[in-house]
Amino acid sequence: MFKPFARALLRRKKAMLKAFLTLMFVVVTAVVAAPRAVTVFNVASAKRKLPIYCVETEKKQVAISFDAAWGADDTAQLLAILKEKDVRATFFLCGYWVEKYPEEVRAIHAAGHDIGNHGDTHAHGAQLNLDQNKREIQGAHDKVKALLDFDMTLFRPPFGEYNNVVIEAAEALGYYTIQWDIDSLDWKNYGVEHEVKQVLSHKHLGNGSIILFHNDADFTPEALPQIIDGLKEKGYELVPISELIMKDGFYMDHEGRQKKD
Repeated sequence: MFKPFARALLRRKKAMLKAFLTLMFVVVTAVVAAPRAVTVFNVASAKRKLPIYCVETEKKQVAISFDAAWGADDTAQLLAILKEKDVRATFFLCGYWVEKYPEEVRAIHAAGHDIGNHGDTHAHGAQLNLDQNKREIQGAHDKVKALLDFDMTLFRPPFGEYNNVVIEAAEALGYYTIQWDIDSLDWKNYGVEHEVKQVLSHKHLGNGSIILFHNDADFTPEALPQIIDGLKEKGYELVPISELIMKDGFYMDHEGRQKKD
């Protein structure tokens, strides 16, 4: 007399299992489909900002730049070389460097070179919040302003380190954030020949390139004349960054190349 009851119970278990499997299929399908919508939303709402690594231009121009954060022993020699070669460059100065070497700052400015902001204390900007980054930039700005009555508009993040917050802080203070697409590697002190080859044979060297040097690297004073001559032989005009970049009507591509809208 228990057989009909057992068969009914078995049918009920099968029905429940089928319902459970159907429910699981619906849940799994929803989970698999959901990430696509979330990813698109996140990408659209958190666009990555980029500094200016180089400029798209038909003009055969490049810019050379120097970061000044430590010593100043070679600064006068570098300025003499630039004067002899009739080249104007861009010097990015830390706030404490400006305080320590005011005469060198005046000499750079008097020679007609760009002066850019390299932060007040050479801090890691990506580790700071928006207000802290603003203070770093404004601190160096105020020191140059007090010394030269000049408002800088070019900012190079210390260590080349940046994120959206760093760039947003610079933008809020009226600055263009500048990187480079050619690193001379002078800070590694590989020697004159290596430094010259690193720049003149670099795969990224082209119209609109920005080249990184430092004002206190061991071999740059000896390598710089050869590099300048080599760039000129390739047909490049050397201009300061302020004359290379676009001030408005531009956008940044995914490689950090500044392009016209």
